[in-house]
Amino acid sequence: MSTWRRGPAIALAVATLASGGSWADVAIEQVTTAKLAPATPHRVYVTDVAISHIVDGRVHVVDGDSLKYLGMIASAYAGQTTLSQDGREFYVATTYYSRLSRGERTDVVDIYDTATLAQVGEIPIPPKHAQALNYKGILRTTRDGRFLLVQNATPATSVSVVDLKARKFVAEIPTPGCWTVIPSQSAPQRFAALCGDGSLLVVTLDGDGRQAKMARSAKFFDPDDDPLFVQSENLGDEHLFVSFKGKVYSADLSQETPRFGSPWSLVTPAEAKKNWRPGGYQPIAVHRGTHRLFVTMHPNGKEGSHKDPAQEIWVFDFDSKARIQRVKGANAVSISASQDDKPLLFALDGKNMGLVVFEAANKLVQKRRLDPLAETAFLLETQP
Repeated sequence: MSTWRRGPAIALAVATLASGGSWADVAIEQVTTAKLAPATPHRVYVTDVAISHIVDGRVHVVDGDSLKYLGMIASAYAGQTTLSQDGREFYVATTYYSRLSRGERTDVVDIYDTATLAQVGEIPIPPKHAQALNYKGILRTTRDGRFLLVQNATPATSVSVVDLKARKFVAEIPTPGCWTVIPSQSAPQRFAALCGDGSLLVVTLDGDGRQAKMARSAKFFDPDDDPLFVQSENLGDEHLFVSFKGKVYSADLSQETPRFGSPWSLVTPAEAKKNWRPGGYQPIAVHRGTHRLFVTMHPNGKEGSHKDPAQEIWVFDFDSKARIQRVKGANAVSISASQDDKPLLFALDGKNMGLVVFEAANKLVQKRRLDPLAETAFLLETQP
């Protein structure tokens, strides 16, 4: 180093050493957890199983108005997720292995505060929770928020009942041949499950969360000819399903014995000839205030196309059964609608894992996108 370069370097070193004492005057910063702005009905939770590193699943939390990324909730190994009835807590039924991807298995329900996204509790459950892709119905609360119902698969199917008030597991209820949890909206102790023989299994709990009654309904769809998507949506206690070929089925769970409505078709005869069909993982959404039904649709459907992304999203008036709009589908594989008086429809783009936002108060209009958001997400849930 030349003399003229060495001088400034030495001067800088001396100055740095001389100022060392000033560091003692800097207060030690305390690590804190900030609170988010109060959640609105336009906050959306996107559950991402992250298949390429499935032990490290996560939930992306996004403000649907600004598309600001608010934070992340850990969902661990194939975690299933749902919000509490009041939206203050977020539940994750998941698995931890003692050696990350192997070893002793421990299943728990992790509880998160939606104001901070911080974990606030943990409830051990039997190591049986369904390590499946994320579908609405694999984890649900009862209508009164008292119990959390966890779908199990070993592969035998059952439901674990967790008392959220007492913060403990209370019972396991066998549900042979049936899948998902469909809570009654008028009877908090009652839920149903969709069965492989075309029926519903209806379970009534006692005050402690144990099985009080169980009955299987009559067959209401043909699983061999036209199976149903396992996702359901509700208008009151009328629960809606769509079939692979585009029919809408309904089941009223207000009584112990379900009452089934007459199926009706989403497609006209001409559209049926072009094989327009529903597709995706969460292919329907409803807005309860307006009785709008939204469905992700694709043409040229065939056996095995039921997971195809949407070429269009169709909007129906549920009461009249009339289609009122069809728009470009944004490759949606999952959709969910907010339930306020200025509703948004959220869609998950299955090709690039982006979040697409539509205004849905009057006409369905695409407004904004967040690309990309997730890796392998399938489930959307909006803030109550």
